[in-house]
Amino acid sequence: MTQTQDPARSRTFSWSDPMAGAAHVGRRSGLELLRAMVAGELAAPPIMHLIDMARMEADEGRVAVELVPQEFHYNPLGTVHGGVISTLLDTAAGCAVHTTLPAGVGYTSLDLNVKFLRPVTVASGMLRCEGTVLQRGRRTALAEARLTDARDRLIAHATSSCLLFPLDTPA
Repeated sequence: MTQTQDPARSRTFSWSDPMAGAAHVGRRSGLELLRAMVAGELAAPPIMHLIDMARMEADEGRVAVELVPQEFHYNPLGTVHGGVISTLLDTAAGCAVHTTLPAGVGYTSLDLNVKFLRPVTVASGMLRCEGTVLQRGRRTALAEARLTDARDRLIAHATSSCLLFPLDTPA
């Protein structure tokens, strides 16, 4: 009796210095900053390379990100890890809030409430995650994100509260 094993899989990736892009935070509006990333004028943050997000769109109060599920996203059950799905939802919701912020204002996530509705595998095809701002005040914002598969089925849903605060930006 012989056993065969699949060849080892590997993956490498590279990223730009995240502090180069962070230096622009607070100096531009959130929408200007994200649109500069979409246009390639500013480097995408390392997390986008780490999980291999494919694309981003940004408009006032709305952001969409896409990802093709791959084996390296899998958990021990043979499906995409919930942390990858949560990262997509957090990115879309948080960045949607970011698009509404003027220069000099920052944000951070206070919470992320996720509902997983379907398993995701490589057979799910392109995932699209759209985040929209539901409400924004002076100190907090509420956003939602919806993750759909290639057949436009809802995979997961999330809501996120964000804290808004003034940034100390050097002149």
